[in-house]
Amino acid sequence: MSWWKHDSAVVDDGAQIGSGTKVWHFSHVMPGAVIGEGCSLGQNVFVANQVTIGNGVKIQNNVSIYEGVILEDYVFCGPSMVFTNVRTPRSEFPRNTSADYAVTRVKRGASIGANATVVCGVTLHEGAFVAAGAVVTKDVPAYAMVAGVPARQIGWMSASGDLLDFTGGDTVIDRLQHMYQKISDTEIRRIV
Repeated sequence: MSWWKHDSAVVDDGAQIGSGTKVWHFSHVMPGAVIGEGCSLGQNVFVANQVTIGNGVKIQNNVSIYEGVILEDYVFCGPSMVFTNVRTPRSEFPRNTSADYAVTRVKRGASIGANATVVCGVTLHEGAFVAAGAVVTKDVPAYAMVAGVPARQIGWMSASGDLLDFTGGDTVIDRLQHMYQKISDTEIRRIV
């Protein structure tokens, strides 16, 4: 099985796209981009050079993935969410080379809600969840839920999307029988 693109999408020569990936209307993939298998790029998605996208990633409409962004497997990017890639942009003194771009890493299974903004140079750890409209300015721990401007932690969420309530103890089991252990107020681990 090969990848597919809508007739209105542009995929530049040299872009690497995995089997089963779909590129929808008016999207543009630059020549140095690497996209994994089974991904979905919605309408009007831009993928810049030097971007790496893992397998099973879903990118909803109107999202730009700029150089410096790394999306691991099964990341979800909600509609119109924003990544930045320069910490101090200026029009008169452009900072638009690879050396100017801060790395933003979104680890396996993390989700970013609609219209959220992720400021460059942060890491969203495995299974992190960013609420719609949040502005992320610092790293988000694994399985943490964050919301607001700037984003603050409001709880924990399992990889499958269940809320994790540790008020009854240090371990919680989600509906898929995966066990999570609270290590501290800022760290939990999936142990089974």
